[in-house]
Amino acid sequence: MARTIWLGIHIAAGFVALFMAPAAMLTQKGGKSHRRWGKIYFWAMAVVAVTATVLVFAFGSTFFLFLIAIFSFYLALSGYRVLYRKRPQAGDEPSLLDWAATCIAFVGGVGLLAWGALMFRSDHASAFALVPIALGILSVLTAGADLRSLVNPPTEKNYWWFRHMRGMLTAYIATVTAFSAVNFSFLPPVVRWLWPTAVGVVGLRIWVGYYQQRFAKGAT
Repeated sequence: MARTIWLGIHIAAGFVALFMAPAAMLTQKGGKSHRRWGKIYFWAMAVVAVTATVLVFAFGSTFFLFLIAIFSFYLALSGYRVLYRKRPQAGDEPSLLDWAATCIAFVGGVGLLAWGALMFRSDHASAFALVPIALGILSVLTAGADLRSLVNPPTEKNYWWFRHMRGMLTAYIATVTAFSAVNFSFLPPVVRWLWPTAVGVVGLRIWVGYYQQRFAKGAT
């Protein structure tokens, strides 16, 4: 019974996150609606991470989905926390939370890479080993870039804006990945794990490029 309750909360929070992120994306950036939907999305991701932790360590659920939930929340957290470091020259310093979360994400990414490598070397090697390797690379690259920005805060005027957008959108890609992995059983395992990343990375580049052009033209 207890597991059913935790699982229900986990699924409900996941659905909230799945629909709140597009609501925030499609509203005016910085506006009241954008902030409202964005905060709901962020806290839904926090609930997903907490319930995933309970489901794994108290009820023995799939550890791999736990890693996805934690990594998704890290991406959302890093995108959210950068809003508090808009002006490093004015004393907006990284907090202990920023350092701890980034270091944990980096170590977790290394762990995913090691896991994928061990799967390749095992007697039952399969194409699924590409999944932890791909996610591990994404985690290491993301957390590595965040560590560099914590050590040497960028001076670009709009850095925080793009970092916020990348963090939140990449977190949404991870959320869609978890949804696909659980529900799209009609797809081959590797495809249902990796198609959101393949599609999402292309979409993110287009989205970022669009706003880079707008900023370059002086648009707000």
